[in-house]
Amino acid sequence: MVLGVLAFLAAGQAGAEQIEVSQEATLKVERIAGGLSHPWGLAFLPDGRFLVTERGGRLYLLDADGGQRRQVAGLPDIEPRGQGGLLDVALHPDFADTPWVYISYAGPGDGGVGTEVARGRWNGQDLEDTEVIFRLQPKSRAGQHFGSRLVFDGAGRLYVTLGDRGNRPRAQDLDDHAGSVVRIDDDGSIPADNPFVDRADARPEIFSYGNRNVQGAALHPETGELWTHEHGPRGGDEINIIRAGVNYGWPVITYGVNYGTGSAIGEGTHKEGMAQPLYYWDPSIAPSGMAFYTADRIPGWQGDLLVGSLKFATLVRLELDGEEVVHEERLLQGDLGRIRDVRQGPDGLVYLLTDEDDGGLYRLGPALEKR
Repeated sequence: MVLGVLAFLAAGQAGAEQIEVSQEATLKVERIAGGLSHPWGLAFLPDGRFLVTERGGRLYLLDADGGQRRQVAGLPDIEPRGQGGLLDVALHPDFADTPWVYISYAGPGDGGVGTEVARGRWNGQDLEDTEVIFRLQPKSRAGQHFGSRLVFDGAGRLYVTLGDRGNRPRAQDLDDHAGSVVRIDDDGSIPADNPFVDRADARPEIFSYGNRNVQGAALHPETGELWTHEHGPRGGDEINIIRAGVNYGWPVITYGVNYGTGSAIGEGTHKEGMAQPLYYWDPSIAPSGMAFYTADRIPGWQGDLLVGSLKFATLVRLELDGEEVVHEERLLQGDLGRIRDVRQGPDGLVYLLTDEDDGGLYRLGPALEKR
């Protein structure tokens, strides 16, 4: 629940500031860059600059204050289609010594398009030696449900979240990447301990399946496990903890219903052998972006899970007790636009991207702190 907005200055322009009062903190919200066309993913370079993707196929390098930007060269062949295009961006976990930049995107090929992952060597301005390290198979001509977030775990393995491409049964087919979370090594090779690596009827990259369209993912700061959220149909957006070989149920079980008719989907909300969500939203919030807040700059938020909402243009703050959500607060309701990505920066502040024609990069921090 938002308690109030105290001030709003020069809305829609870089440098604009807003004061937002939450239940645990009084925050200053700054627009540090604007004029981004449907930005999707954000990464922080060690020198303070930002990498920002635009769904239309452009990767931008922004300086530390957001005032200057340049388009980054060296990207693979990207085909924007519907919800697909250039999606997430991530840095190699040992970036100082291994300066690879990873991107996920809709790539063309036999049968249509599908989510792909490529990496390029960062030279300070552009990508070099770019290579594709993962391709969703099979491709299709649909324009929805591409996923896709990129998260490295503590062992340096890369999780890639994938949507069902709008074709529900694909999420239950282990011989199909769609509707799954895959796990690969940093060069695209397959970890020997992936759960289906020895099955002839399964894609060896698959780590979990039965996922509808995962657009938020983050490692838990204490357990190191991957937490995700996924879009449900009408209702039934879920938060899950992704564990090896687990079937998360879509479309056999769901808390959502069909668009338009409101009719039931699948077999209900529970089935033996299929995991229950840790938390779900009904009605849907259309979640995108996710981060655990672990810094001390906003003390009242430590340990909380932050989720962006496209539908309500809202930042959702979830208080946790272990694996239980014990409280939900909604902030910035409609003030900024559709929140596509949520990140904790190296400075301990929170950064947001808004998915709009004139999208922005925003920074949230304590209102009374001197910087």
